[in-house]
Amino acid sequence: MKSSSASSAETERLGAVLAERLRPGDVVLVSGELGSGKTTFVRGACRALGVVDPVTSPTFTIGHVYEAPVEVAHLDLYRLKELDPAILEDYATADRITFVEWPRAIPDAAYSVTLEHVSENDRAVVIVAQED
Repeated sequence: MKSSSASSAETERLGAVLAERLRPGDVVLVSGELGSGKTTFVRGACRALGVVDPVTSPTFTIGHVYEAPVEVAHLDLYRLKELDPAILEDYATADRITFVEWPRAIPDAAYSVTLEHVSENDRAVVIVAQED
């Protein structure tokens, strides 16, 4: 699915659209340049999944787990030079939906999302379902 966004609200709405398709155990890889809207996209998905807590970038903590009808994990791997598989094991479980910003080579992702600056306010957003 290719789309565009001209605001944070639109980016959150695109996250909510993807959230409708997600199931426990799904991993979503979210890529893009700094400031492209990765956390905003994840916030929109989290809201649609029932997260009521503030959704912020876990850049300095690596990950957050949010309470919702289905728990949601949110990882940000920007600060990691290498991916330790144990990190994924701690967050990406069969009973959670997991979003990974700045992903490395992560197998078994259900979706990948790429956000790209088109102009100062506009973003191109591409959501791809990974083939089984």
